[in-house]
Amino acid sequence: MSVSSYHKQSASNGMISLRLDPEGVNGFEEFTRLFPKAAQAAQRRAINKTLRWLRMHIARDVGRQERIAIAAVRQRLRAFPVSGNGQGRLWFGINPIEASRAGRPRQTRTGVSVAGRKYQGAFFKTVYGGKPDIWIRTASKHFDLDDYPESEISGGGGSRSGWISENDSRFPLAKAKISLEEVRPHFDSWTGRAHERLVAVMEQELNFELQKYLRRSGHG
Repeated sequence: MSVSSYHKQSASNGMISLRLDPEGVNGFEEFTRLFPKAAQAAQRRAINKTLRWLRMHIARDVGRQERIAIAAVRQRLRAFPVSGNGQGRLWFGINPIEASRAGRPRQTRTGVSVAGRKYQGAFFKTVYGGKPDIWIRTASKHFDLDDYPESEISGGGGSRSGWISENDSRFPLAKAKISLEEVRPHFDSWTGRAHERLVAVMEQELNFELQKYLRRSGHG
């Protein structure tokens, strides 16, 4: 069976690619040889359906693991339809995500809470851009790098993901972000599951095309 399902990662994203040659699906070799256009249509549907299935499951898995709203994770996932070489791809942005998107932020007297996380001394407000986010002044007594090991602060000694600094001359601020580094090890698992799913869906789609042909030819 001619299959290539693999993934690759960079500092900020991951890409899962899927491809399955219809001629390699057991039991349908003769059909795909005689009716290549029908087989290609089945291939496109199977890959696109598998990409949608994979997008849904990754969003659920990451949302549960990182305590982030599934809708916010889904926005980080983009499926690319089947290309001319019969390959479909799913892109996943794995750079840190704004903590304000993890759920519904709630301002309290002591800080901001969202999705089970508490940011003491922080505030939820529109500072930069057109929407509110969770911020803290870097001069706050509650801002302690030891409490936020995954942080990036100008002049803070090193670059790590999590808190991204936004500074002006009067009030140096840091925006709360959530690292997605922990999802990286799961790419092998997701790719394997997508591969198995693709084979099953391809068989279904080829059978659908075969049944259509048999009905038209009076053999159904």
